[in-house]
Amino acid sequence: MKITVVGAGNVGATCANVIAQRELASELVLLDIKEGVAEGKAMDMMQTSALLGFDSRVSGSTNDYSKTAGSNVVVITSGIPRKPGMTREELIGTNAGIVKGVVENILKYSPDAIFVIISNPMDTMTYLALKASGLPKNRIIGMGGILDSSRFKYYLSQAMECPSSDVQGVVIGGHGDTTMIPLTRFATRAGIPAAQLLSADCLKKVAADTMVGGATLTGLLGTSAWYAPGAAGALLVEAIVRDEKKVYPCCVALDGEYGQKDICLGVPVVIGKNGCEEIVDFKLNAEEQAEFNKSADAVRKMNQVLADMKVI
Repeated sequence: MKITVVGAGNVGATCANVIAQRELASELVLLDIKEGVAEGKAMDMMQTSALLGFDSRVSGSTNDYSKTAGSNVVVITSGIPRKPGMTREELIGTNAGIVKGVVENILKYSPDAIFVIISNPMDTMTYLALKASGLPKNRIIGMGGILDSSRFKYYLSQAMECPSSDVQGVVIGGHGDTTMIPLTRFATRAGIPAAQLLSADCLKKVAADTMVGGATLTGLLGTSAWYAPGAAGALLVEAIVRDEKKVYPCCVALDGEYGQKDICLGVPVVIGKNGCEEIVDFKLNAEEQAEFNKSADAVRKMNQVLADMKVI
């Protein structure tokens, strides 16, 4: 199994490090445009292998896509991170050209790869990767819902004063501060509905905190977060390479599911060796469906920027 991570910044390097430590691939390639960065971080990771006991081979390359040849899964984290006060929409102009170029270069050497998209704005970059590649929709998957759901579980666990491993929670819709939808109706602790354990106001605050979870960290750190996004990407890769058939909320192409077409948006999906193997219908109620439709409208406005730029 060979995996490539494109982009050796904070998120990409963290994702690669988790992939290596969990031994998801015999060969892992880290690629970046900045001279020496991927090579240095790959060497640093390899020097932890004797300490942490993993056998994955990690190598780095500066913009040499031939080193990625034969990759089974490719994670794209390329692009500039979101800065304080910057919306995800403002990232499109810069990141669209980068992501499109990465997809085209990867396919020259790995035509059968499954793509995991982390680059922001993620829903739009996933849609761009789908359109630019011409690949079947099962092979283009955006990571965002896994990260958003992890943050949802964190805030739920804080409110319930319990371990996050005790909590289940799912976030669907767009991967943005105003487009994600924490499904509080489905949230549980050890099978008990969260609505029975938390007041309505508390549950509403948990959802609100989740929606600005990324912006909260950006404000504190001065840049986008990386530990949880990197780990979320690695978790998605693990489900693919180990054919786990796990249900994760991911950004995938919709063709009538959840009432939407010609858009990539976060919904629950079964992840296995073929990528997105099935879209799971959560049977949203009228209020949830209305929120989902509103989220789709907002993402479509961002996608329109791609057409206006003539990127797709």
